[in-house]
Amino acid sequence: MKQLTRITLNPEVMGGKPCIRGMRVTVGTIVGLLAAGHSVSDVLTAYPYLEEEDIREALAYAAWRAEEIEVSLGGA
Repeated sequence: MKQLTRITLNPEVMGGKPCIRGMRVTVGTIVGLLAAGHSVSDVLTAYPYLEEEDIREALAYAAWRAEEIEVSLGGA
């Protein structure tokens, strides 16, 4: 996977959720809007300070996270 330079994680911004370039726009917000049927153009209009590459990286990050395997450390 290529280096994702636009996705940031900072405990002081949006509770540490993955965000776009340190802004208060989460990867989940972007992916959720696209999943709800909004176009990339719609998202860029709603968030004019974002760039198309921000959206591509948000999708790449979400895809990477979806492929992660969670391992139980015991318990129920």
